[in-house]
Amino acid sequence: MSLPGQPADGCVLCFDDEAPLAGQAASAAGLALAVVDRHRFPDGELRLRLPAELPARVVLWRGLQQPNEKLVEVLLVARTARTLGAKHLTLVSPYLAYMRQDIAFNPGEAISQRIVGGFLADLFDAIITVDPHLHRVATLQEAMPVKDAIALSGAPLLADHIATQRRQPLLMGPDEEALQWVALAARRHGWDHAVCRKTRHGDCEVDIELPELPVAGRAVVLMDDVASSGHTLARAAVKLRAAGAASVDVAVTHALFAPGSVQLVRGSGVGEIWSTDCIAHASNAVSIVPAVVAALQGI
Repeated sequence: MSLPGQPADGCVLCFDDEAPLAGQAASAAGLALAVVDRHRFPDGELRLRLPAELPARVVLWRGLQQPNEKLVEVLLVARTARTLGAKHLTLVSPYLAYMRQDIAFNPGEAISQRIVGGFLADLFDAIITVDPHLHRVATLQEAMPVKDAIALSGAPLLADHIATQRRQPLLMGPDEEALQWVALAARRHGWDHAVCRKTRHGDCEVDIELPELPVAGRAVVLMDDVASSGHTLARAAVKLRAAGAASVDVAVTHALFAPGSVQLVRGSGVGEIWSTDCIAHASNAVSIVPAVVAALQGI
């Protein structure tokens, strides 16, 4: 695998499923693009092949949604890249997995944020991600101790898009954890904002309590970092519709959306669903590429 016309600044490595987005970033940053060749053996093991020679600066683009196999890919690519000439390795992972568990909630639980963060820090010199799921730590660098640990946010990008679609919306977080993103987006345009209170009974069982803020007749946009099962968003939407909201839309950074979840959310009375392209999905409305390229140029 060669890098024809490779610029001196370096290259972006990616896998074929993320080549369109990584290619946009590479082009904008003035970097070459190379797709890692991937073969799966009958027993499930992987054979990866990188370019035979790499420049000193290498960027690996790998989102870590559905992360378990991808973490092995990241390990193999990073270690191999070092042997092929890479001196500085940056991981661009628009979705960073295993960040939610930052303490042991029950005796014997693995603190995955600390373990996975340390694992990645041993492989890379820098990391760029978008809206990592951090709550009891203040910075990404605490979770992943590298010199350049950059956490971008999709909230301002989504806010700018919402401003083109809705006039003076009310931004609502489906739970208290969404406040950091909702507040950031609301401040950008001077909008009202609030969050619901959530009580979780299981992965797909939640109760939602609306805040004491009038919603009747208002255009409400539910905003969060991740949409996965869709149950929290759906429950909040039902409550908002019952309280008289004129419309309910959804804006999320990471459109994970498990099978059937979009139908669940739309069936609860949600109109539009907007997301960033951190994860490829039909709801993608705004691109993270310019922000990622700016971060790369700042390293």
